[in-house]
Amino acid sequence: MKNLLLTIFMVFFLCGSIFSQTFEISGKVVNGDNDIIPFANILLLSSKDSTFVKGTSADDNGYFILEEVFPDLYLLQASYIGRGSKPLALDIQQTVKLGALVIPTEAETLDEVVVTARRPTVERLADRLVFLVENTVVSQGSSWDILKGTPGVIVNQEDLQIRGQNANVYINDRKVQLSGQEVRDLLEGLSGVNIKSVEVIPNPPARYDAESGAILNIVTSKNIVPGYKGSVNGTYTQSIYPKYSIGTSQYYKTEKLNVFANYSYNPRKDNFREQKGINFFDTANIINSIWSTNEEEVSRSDAHNVNVNLDYEFDERNTLDIASNLIFNNNQERNNNLFASIANTQSQIDSTFTTNSNTEEGNTNLAFDVSYVHKLKKPGASLNLNSHYTRFNEDLQQSIFSNYFNPSGVFLRDFGFQTNALQNVDIFTGQLDFASPLGSASFESGIKYSNVDSQSTINYSNFSGSDDSINEGLSDDFLYDEEIYAAYLSFVKSWEKLSMKLGLRGEYTNAVGNSLVLGEINKQEFFEPFPSVYFLYAPSDNHSFAIDYGRKVERPRYNDLNPFRYFSNENDFFEGNANLVPSFSNNFNFNYTLNSEYFFDLYYRDNGNFISRKLVFQDNETQVLRASRQNVLGSTSYGLDFTVSKSISNPWFLYAYISLFHEDETFLAEESDNQEFTNQVNGYFVYFANYLTLSADGTLSGEVTFSHMSNYLFGSYIQDPYTDLSVGLRKSLWNNKAVISITAQDLLGDVNSILRSRYLNQDNFYFVQPETQFVKIGFTYNFGNFRLEDNQKGIDKKERDRLSKED
Repeated sequence: MKNLLLTIFMVFFLCGSIFSQTFEISGKVVNGDNDIIPFANILLLSSKDSTFVKGTSADDNGYFILEEVFPDLYLLQASYIGRGSKPLALDIQQTVKLGALVIPTEAETLDEVVVTARRPTVERLADRLVFLVENTVVSQGSSWDILKGTPGVIVNQEDLQIRGQNANVYINDRKVQLSGQEVRDLLEGLSGVNIKSVEVIPNPPARYDAESGAILNIVTSKNIVPGYKGSVNGTYTQSIYPKYSIGTSQYYKTEKLNVFANYSYNPRKDNFREQKGINFFDTANIINSIWSTNEEEVSRSDAHNVNVNLDYEFDERNTLDIASNLIFNNNQERNNNLFASIANTQSQIDSTFTTNSNTEEGNTNLAFDVSYVHKLKKPGASLNLNSHYTRFNEDLQQSIFSNYFNPSGVFLRDFGFQTNALQNVDIFTGQLDFASPLGSASFESGIKYSNVDSQSTINYSNFSGSDDSINEGLSDDFLYDEEIYAAYLSFVKSWEKLSMKLGLRGEYTNAVGNSLVLGEINKQEFFEPFPSVYFLYAPSDNHSFAIDYGRKVERPRYNDLNPFRYFSNENDFFEGNANLVPSFSNNFNFNYTLNSEYFFDLYYRDNGNFISRKLVFQDNETQVLRASRQNVLGSTSYGLDFTVSKSISNPWFLYAYISLFHEDETFLAEESDNQEFTNQVNGYFVYFANYLTLSADGTLSGEVTFSHMSNYLFGSYIQDPYTDLSVGLRKSLWNNKAVISITAQDLLGDVNSILRSRYLNQDNFYFVQPETQFVKIGFTYNFGNFRLEDNQKGIDKKERDRLSKED
């Protein structure tokens, strides 16, 4: 079977590739006396607005080559020590060999191609929306600010969402492998001045893994000249507890070698409060017990993050890229104190109990990524070989102790125990991609192999007191092994007004989950195709229509498959599910764009039996609240999004986004005689961002953002509305060598909202209050040739993404 599949995959691979046809521009640079000028900067600019497109440097003989230039109208200019050649207009339809670009001996003004601040623009491509922000008022904020203001993006519960799906953040097509809060911290520290554009990809094409959800790809400016730059940065945040972070980045570039190194240290102390309420029912479905809990958690962490990237260009056709990332956070502590009261239907206290939970956790995440790129003799054709390895280790120890009291506060009994959980995950992937133009069209194809080996252990010990529902028999060892063979083929063709992109990806999965103590084995073996289709029709410059379809898969996270229990107290816990299976979705989108300013997006998504992560069931007989993962019976999402971006006046840019949506999930109500129940919501989201340039030189800028979310669906819960109002100021100093910023978040104190689950014989809610109200001050100092753009990249592996335990 495997040999047959490998043969099929090789046939896929040999069929072709997807990059649009590109060309080269070559020439040399001389002065007015016809003397060569070595190492001059070569700038390729858009003819529409003189924005930067691509750059390179001349060699020591004054010669230069610009590769992979797409057909379009451009301006080409050479510059050297404040002098520049006259902009040369080029209509690139084929490879161009120029004579000489002449830089006059006397300095000439470059005002013709100076890029000034302008309003951001949005381009609709066949498979994505591109938000162009370089040299605009929007770029004066952080990368997080830019993502919040990107068309089609919703920020909810610290998640970046696109059409109801959590978005994966990429930087230069490399995935940022961090948790939700860590992604936000990273992007808030990444200046928007370095951002060229943000690509919104709701339905990723065939070259991405079939498991890829919606993608936000941040594209930075390209490297132009050799040199060195570095920076130091720090932030101070005042909320319930003060927090700080420090970091440094170093970058060095020669003609062949690029080296980037980054280190950050982020010690934190956080406060987290949670309220829960449960109405338990008797057999006649009448409330007979009311539980109320208040919990406060104080957590400490001590995270270190090290990144090293190295790119080496052997020659113009061969390049080696090495990326490594190490995150270690081995001193995490959480202390939870919970008070619970149990009342009768007359609100009279029957009893109370307190629970103290102490958790110590350490984890290490080490990753290596190596890519070798060979450009073939045919322009635009290339081979890319990539291999990746991740080693993840986690050790978690938890002790729980509860005391029970009667209404008068007299001690009744106690109960406690300890758990020790270990998890080791090894991930290996290998991928080969081939790309080449084919006449006026283009193809891309590739094959990929991935292997995941996960070993998890949990042990219960040191029991004190008594409780019938908790015993040492819950201890277990869980093994999970997964192999995936994948191949894809894509085809792109463009005409004068129509562009088309077709893709097909096939994935063969062989996975086994084995609970050694419970004796449960879950085997999955299947081959699935994942087609994708994109059409874009632009009858004029003012109108464009796009339609696309794609099929995707969602696989369980490794931690969700472990049949272990993680306790808040003995009556409230999360339980894994070894019987989870992958789910498949079908995505349909229709888009209309008017004047590149008004965007209408109509979407429909059949989510299939997707894995719901917010299903909580109350057992009315034993009075236990249990959270679990479950493949739902069915789910759909559809909606209409409207986006508009306008410069109200020269210093004021307004961006507005409105989304109307429907979400539903049908699942088995496990504590209601396994009845089928459909939870659904019709809601809306509005977001307004006001970007203000507050000084004539553009060094002082501010923003005021407002957002409001109506009810939203989370599994068996429906979230109450929330509102967010935030303001910020940013000041550039010393010719942009330093930046200081201040941000005030959640001014109204209304970002956190209650989630309620009320249906059949279920009635419970919870209200989580992390530290969302804060004032943050940030400072960054750049040194060296700080206008260089580095080669920083994330590590793009969907397999690593499933390490996350977050909801």
